[in-house]
Amino acid sequence: MASLLRAVIGGQIEDSGDYDGVEFWVNPERTGWLTKQGEYIKTWRRRWFVLKQGKLFWFKESIITRTSRPRGVIPVGSCLTVKGAEDVLNKQNAFELSTRTETMYFIADSEKEKEDWINSIGRSIVQNSRSVTDSEVVDYDSKR
Repeated sequence: MASLLRAVIGGQIEDSGDYDGVEFWVNPERTGWLTKQGEYIKTWRRRWFVLKQGKLFWFKESIITRTSRPRGVIPVGSCLTVKGAEDVLNKQNAFELSTRTETMYFIADSEKEKEDWINSIGRSIVQNSRSVTDSEVVDYDSKR
C-alpha cells in the first residue's frame, strides 16, 4: 500500500480514466488554487485542486472537464492529519497533510482559504477514513 500511495502522491497516477468512478469535473466539495511543494524536487508550483469523494486531485489548469487528466491524486481517507504549518515552513497560510509515511505541504492564498481547506480536508478524512471500523469505536458514555 505504501508504494502504491507513494506512486499516487508522487503524481504517477495511472491513466485509467475513471479514478474510482469519481466524476471530479462535476459538483466538487471544494476547489481552488493552492501552491504545492513537489515530493522529490522540492519546488513550489501553483495547482488547481479539486476535493471530491475522499480524493484530492490537482491539475495545471482551473478549467476541468470530463477529459481533464489530474496531475496527481491523494486518497484523503489514508491521511491522518491536516493542520497549519506556518511554523514548519516559515510561510504564511501554509498547511500540511500527513499520511503514515509522509507529509505534503501546501500554501493557500489567504488565512481564510487555508482554514477552509483544512476544514474541508479534515471532514473528508473523517468521512473516508478506514482507520477505525464501527466495531472498534468505543462508547465511553455507555454504562458497563
